[in-house]
Amino acid sequence: MVGQLRLAMVVDSEAFGGAEVYVRQLLHRAPPWVDPTLLVAAPIAPYFGSPAFNSGGFNSGAVVEAVPLTRHAESAPALASALAAVDPEVAHVNLVDPASNRAALLAAQACAPTVATLHLHGDLGPDPAQLRTVYANLDAVVATSAEVARQLRDDLGVPATAIHRVRNGVDLPSRVAYPPGLQPLVAGAVGRLTDQKGFDLLIEAVSQVDRHGRQLRVVIAGQGRDRERLERQAKDLPVTFIGQCPDIPALLRGLDLFCLPSRREGLSLALLEAMAHGLPCLTTAVGDTADAVGPDAMVIPPEDVDELILAFDRLLGDPELRRDLGRRARLRALREFDADRMVTQTVRVLADAATYPPVARRRPASAPHRPATG
Repeated sequence: MVGQLRLAMVVDSEAFGGAEVYVRQLLHRAPPWVDPTLLVAAPIAPYFGSPAFNSGGFNSGAVVEAVPLTRHAESAPALASALAAVDPEVAHVNLVDPASNRAALLAAQACAPTVATLHLHGDLGPDPAQLRTVYANLDAVVATSAEVARQLRDDLGVPATAIHRVRNGVDLPSRVAYPPGLQPLVAGAVGRLTDQKGFDLLIEAVSQVDRHGRQLRVVIAGQGRDRERLERQAKDLPVTFIGQCPDIPALLRGLDLFCLPSRREGLSLALLEAMAHGLPCLTTAVGDTADAVGPDAMVIPPEDVDELILAFDRLLGDPELRRDLGRRARLRALREFDADRMVTQTVRVLADAATYPPVARRRPASAPHRPATG
């Protein structure tokens, strides 16, 4: 591509999780001809402006501007003004779920060709028809899983030609130190402290494992609206909440296994990162998870505490199984979960959208859609 691509990236979230890590990956690894400005909701702006974030990558000097949180709002005037000041050739809006960032989508669409990444399928909110109109006016949508792609097509009316399936990717450490297996074993979990991640199920399973005399400690990293409730549930159990973790790789190096019993998921970046670090992983068959990890992680049905307990019993009692799963997880991550692939495919979608005629920004929902390539 000749010249710079002026890109505005919108992150309208109140908590930092996998969807926000995804944006970090895009900014760190985008090619030097991408000129990004990040417009990020004030509650999580510090995580993007931190020295850890700015310590490497082609775009470590990306402009980071805090804007008011507009999630669930009817309009986003401050965001619209910030977008106008950037005057991007293309805007990217990061979506944790389909319905809660409608105001941010509208602000972006009024300013430039707009691409969204949808990380999770979910409820369409109080006015699905209005939401479908918003999605029909997107120039392209990146879907992180087949389940998300189906909802975009079937429920939100996005043309198949505008949907791009791009599997998540993570940093791949050049070497890993496999867990020593010292007692008690330490299991870790990383994610937003919300119902979606199933941490209440994890705590219930830990209570049963503890009652049966198995030695296990659990460390949960992340923030979210359910933290107080989860801490009450975990009272007197060997469960520690450490809040937002600034150094996930260091956390993973101290674990013996990783558990993410999500109720809903596209494809968890936290899970992929744990696999990349050679940890034996226990997770649930939601979204693209089972297909992505194959036989190289232990996958159980969602919402099944009994299966979770049985899986813990197997892992705790079989060090060879843990070692084998960890080695296989690492190899699969090296083959399939490289962040460079994810970023290359996503940047191609963004660059294509930037070439669309201005009329595409305000076309009626029934108008033909110019397909994105990639």
